Amino acid sequence: MGQRGEFKTPGGKLVAVEFDVTDGVLRDVVVTGDFFLYPEEALPMLARGLEGSPASLSEPEFATRVAREIEPGVELLGTSPEGIAVAVMRALQARPEAGGGR
Repeated sequence: MGQRGEFKTPGGKLVAVEFDVTDGVLRDVVVTGDFFLYPEEALPMLARGLEGSPASLSEPEFATRVAREIEPGVELLGTSPEGIAVAVMRALQARPEAGGGR
């Protein structure tokens, strides 16, 4: 994984996002942290919302993509789509400028 960003949700838990940026889009996205998700099997939904997203999106746009993937009945506790988006933005801001590829 090329990029990693973390965010400690105020009053909540830590969320981390790891991914590569290839041709300007997020690839191989992994979302981890000490937040709670019920059922746990829903964890891939969080990454699915980010996979293939243009790296040029804004924080609210990343949050919207994650929120859309969370199915009814899934509980996300200790963080939020917005917290995940902050972690993505931190990873993107930390990345070295490379000519648009890996």
